[in-house]
Amino acid sequence: MTIIEQINQDFRQAMLDHDDFTKTTLNGLKSAIKYREVEKGARDQGLDEAEIQAVVAREAKARADAMAIYQSAGDTERADKEARERQILMKYLPEQLTTEQIGQIVDQILADGEFAPSDFGKVMGLAKAKIGNQAEGGVIAAAVKEKLK
Repeated sequence: MTIIEQINQDFRQAMLDHDDFTKTTLNGLKSAIKYREVEKGARDQGLDEAEIQAVVAREAKARADAMAIYQSAGDTERADKEARERQILMKYLPEQLTTEQIGQIVDQILADGEFAPSDFGKVMGLAKAKIGNQAEGGVIAAAVKEKLK
């Protein structure tokens, strides 16, 4: 089953279960996917799995960022809402790698070439390409920064 089929199926189930929170979250995700389709001029054929995952990852990151802002402001109710939405969105992403696994991948990249601390951007690009949506960019960046020291 494709990601979009799973999202649609979960959306229908949320409607049947009268789960307004999940329904609203998935409706927003579907809207973001359609917006990206229109943006790319691919409304007729749709997006491929990788592009849909990228949209889901972007939406999940937005929830994580909002959650951090609300927590720093002391608004735990809104932070919890963002955390719940992020948890729903994470179901559509591949299993996230641990910090150790990311470190091993970065070590492997560094072993394959000669990189100086000033090559952060190159290493980050290679790591992001290899890891994809299995980790957030900030976690990857922290691992690359640590390994380049």
